[in-house]
Amino acid sequence: EYMLYMGSFKLSYYNEYKSYLSRMVFYFKTIVNGREYMLYMGRDKMENEELLRWGHPEDVWFHVDKLSSAHVYLRLNKNETVSDIPKELVDQCCQLVKANSIQGCKLSSTDVVYTPYPNLKKTGDMVAGQVGFHSNKKVIKVTVEKNNEVWKKLEKTREERTVDLKAEREERDREEREELKKKQKLEREMEKLRIEEERKHMEMRSYNLLETDNDQLTTNQFDNESDAERELIDDFM
Repeated sequence: EYMLYMGSFKLSYYNEYKSYLSRMVFYFKTIVNGREYMLYMGRDKMENEELLRWGHPEDVWFHVDKLSSAHVYLRLNKNETVSDIPKELVDQCCQLVKANSIQGCKLSSTDVVYTPYPNLKKTGDMVAGQVGFHSNKKVIKVTVEKNNEVWKKLEKTREERTVDLKAEREERDREEREELKKKQKLEREMEKLRIEEERKHMEMRSYNLLETDNDQLTTNQFDNESDAERELIDDFM
């Protein structure tokens, strides 16, 4: 009975641990200017904490200013920055975060702030769901007028998933490292080719200079011989 109790306890602990690693996240899809984007947010403040911990560097964080709301993240496509986000897409993110604010959803207009994920700051004295910024200069504030049609359209794409956010981030970082290694390898190979081409160019240049010197030497020798022949002819005459 003792062993069964311990086994049951360990299994319960393991399931709890798995539950801790896996979080319920809501995902949304939208297409703007022909490009597909993914938006996502946590179910509650515990999910928000995990999203804050395991977000991706290319994410952009949205929140209703000075009011409680969901934490909405926009995942940018490769090589995009905050300044590249179309106005229509910003509005969609703002409408979604406004609609998921208990107070904000009741207001005709609210202020929404957004900033790149790496600018978010979390310190030990902050409660769950609370977040600060490394630089206020990187925080953008916009005023949003209520538009139910926009967020309802997003709601139709809503997908609820149980995900291991830590594993997803680690996989993303691994792929980035692999891509960087390939890029660095290609750069090294290109540099070797450049050095080899430069070496060949220098050898060809040296060869051409040598040929020019030999031609000049032959020309001078011919000129000297011609002068000597003319002197002999003059003496004979």
